[in-house]
Amino acid sequence: MTESAPACCAAGRQAVDLAPGAGGTVRVEAVAPSWHRETVALPGGTFLMGAEDADGFPDDHEGPIRPVTVEPIAIGRYAVTNAWFAEFIADTGYVTEAERYGWSYVFASFLPGALRRDSPRPPKTPWWCGVSVACWARPEGPGSGLDGRWDHPVVHVSWNDATAFCAWAGTRLPTEAEWEYAARGGLEQARYPWGDELTPGGEHRCNIWQGNFPTRNTAEDGYRGTAPVDAYPSNGHGLYNCVGNVWEWTADPWGRGEPTRVIRGGSYLCHDSYCNRYRVAARSRNTPDSTSGNTGFRVIEG
Repeated sequence: MTESAPACCAAGRQAVDLAPGAGGTVRVEAVAPSWHRETVALPGGTFLMGAEDADGFPDDHEGPIRPVTVEPIAIGRYAVTNAWFAEFIADTGYVTEAERYGWSYVFASFLPGALRRDSPRPPKTPWWCGVSVACWARPEGPGSGLDGRWDHPVVHVSWNDATAFCAWAGTRLPTEAEWEYAARGGLEQARYPWGDELTPGGEHRCNIWQGNFPTRNTAEDGYRGTAPVDAYPSNGHGLYNCVGNVWEWTADPWGRGEPTRVIRGGSYLCHDSYCNRYRVAARSRNTPDSTSGNTGFRVIEG
């Protein structure tokens, strides 16, 4: 189903000026293929939300398990792609927060040695580097681009960037309850969107870290970084990559009166040695202006 980069470019490319701190002009997609925008209509209803999992983190407040009712929705079959986001940029001239700040977080092993050594790192998560000019169009900073990744999820987008995209596209971010209802694929209280076993029959169903984090990724699931948005089988609702690949912003704040926003699904950097938040009930948070190479979003119509 995935189209190659030349097919995605059938409508041509367009020069888009990034913010000065992000390195000038890049060539980006002008029009995303229609399948990038597909939604799945779900009837809504009551489901059991949350988990009381021994592998969870108490501070994440996954529980208690409780019945939650959601209204009918039409949710993105895929996370928003680079091609679709590029169309938004080309149409509006929007400048993302990573471009305005002039940097974003990139996983250290993706960088050449000199850039890795010279980029600042947070003391508690030294596998991240704050890389100059890293942004949605330059995912690994200087010299990187989107060739071969137009059908991958857009990254280095903040919650504010995602809501700006939604305003342009006539969509919105899902609530946390809507996200979990859709991600579960009709399965009640399963650990993953496809069931309780991570790799049923030895088959990889999501893009997460394989090996010893953060030093060795064997990429046994096929990818070291992001994967195409239609990689791996869909869940029972026809949604792809609800867990793994990239964290997805939701509309909801973490708690009453808190500025942080809930993110769901885990990413290609999740590993059970430190972060098993690729379980469907798992949750985390970040500030609405935060950006990184493993966070994107999917949308709901209307």
